Amino acid sequence: MLMSSLSIYKGIMQRTVPGAYYRLLCAVDSPVHEFLRAWGEFVALLCDRGYSDSLAKCLSEAALFDENAFSRACAAGRYSELKKQDMDAVQRDIAAINKISRISPSDIINDYCCKDVLGTVAVTLPKWETGKPVEQFRDEKNAAALLAEYYKGHGCGMFARYRAFIWRDGSIEPVVFPDTVSLSELKGYELQRKLVIDNTTAFLGGAVCNNCLLYGDRGTGKSSTVKAILNSCYKDGLRMVEMPKDRLGEFPVLVDKIAGLPLKFIIFIDDLSFSSEDKSYAELKAVLEGGLAARPDNTLIYATSNRRHLIKESFSDRDGDDLHRNDSMQETLSLSDRFGLSINFSKPDKKEYLKIVLSLAGKPDNEEYNNWLAAAAEQWALERGGRSPRCARQFIAAVEAGIVKRN
Repeated sequence: MLMSSLSIYKGIMQRTVPGAYYRLLCAVDSPVHEFLRAWGEFVALLCDRGYSDSLAKCLSEAALFDENAFSRACAAGRYSELKKQDMDAVQRDIAAINKISRISPSDIINDYCCKDVLGTVAVTLPKWETGKPVEQFRDEKNAAALLAEYYKGHGCGMFARYRAFIWRDGSIEPVVFPDTVSLSELKGYELQRKLVIDNTTAFLGGAVCNNCLLYGDRGTGKSSTVKAILNSCYKDGLRMVEMPKDRLGEFPVLVDKIAGLPLKFIIFIDDLSFSSEDKSYAELKAVLEGGLAARPDNTLIYATSNRRHLIKESFSDRDGDDLHRNDSMQETLSLSDRFGLSINFSKPDKKEYLKIVLSLAGKPDNEEYNNWLAAAAEQWALERGGRSPRCARQFIAAVEAGIVKRN
């Protein structure tokens, strides 16, 4: 009855484990085979999600990350505007979730309508621990205020649970397993990386900052830099939404969904370039500067490209029959100029490349080994068409796997 009557936090019933738990509670008046099936399905899901030692944490965490009228209002800074009836419903749901969480396996077995039929099966059924709820639910009297504070700082729903997202089919979808690359793993390009970090840090601090274009040779760590900055700063309220180039026309729809949130967002466009026939670059120009749909204050655009001039042009383009050829060239070149910060990641020379290799190898204190490592790394790069941090990482991985061996 408590689970059925949840109001503000009724969304947790759509979650897998709470839904299975509800079916188990409802099965206390069912035939034995239905009761046991519900028990097994619930325990299997609870174990699969890693909550077998704390049902309370599972249910309260589902509520913490639920998007509802209360969490949305708090995330938007409107906690003080909520009516008494709204807050009464919130308080009642918090108390209900805590009470539901305290129901033990033995309580359910004792309440089962055919307990005597179970016999020794009841003893062998897999059990779980009730455990403790998340911090915000432990003090019921102040739980609503603690939840409001959490939502104001972390956002609500999926934005509180996840850090990385992708724009797909007109909606923002979470990336459950984002790239975990860290800034400490990236070697070389310290000056270039510092520019991006400083821009992002200032953005998180409330300053008006520049959109950023990271351009240069392949494998130099442009995309990894952006992802590592997210991993470093997401606890400070940074989130990232990757937007495919062919969806740039939907940018106003995307920003409408995030403009009112208390978080900071980087819209990430990876591997950006256009052919001369591709007119979608005009949509990006409008997004960056000049369109009616302004970029909100909580949003920046970071893009990566292997080209400084994002629109590919050939000699035939320059020798075409356009009467105003200079105007056409300026139109194509102006796109990259609309990024306030353009940072070049060019291929490292031999000295810098070997420095990256040795750094990734942990700078072994063995001159003979280092000499072999340098020679082998150079040979590896030559066989793969050039030096780059990516090439260095692949070489070290091959050494550690025993694929490249010392003679």
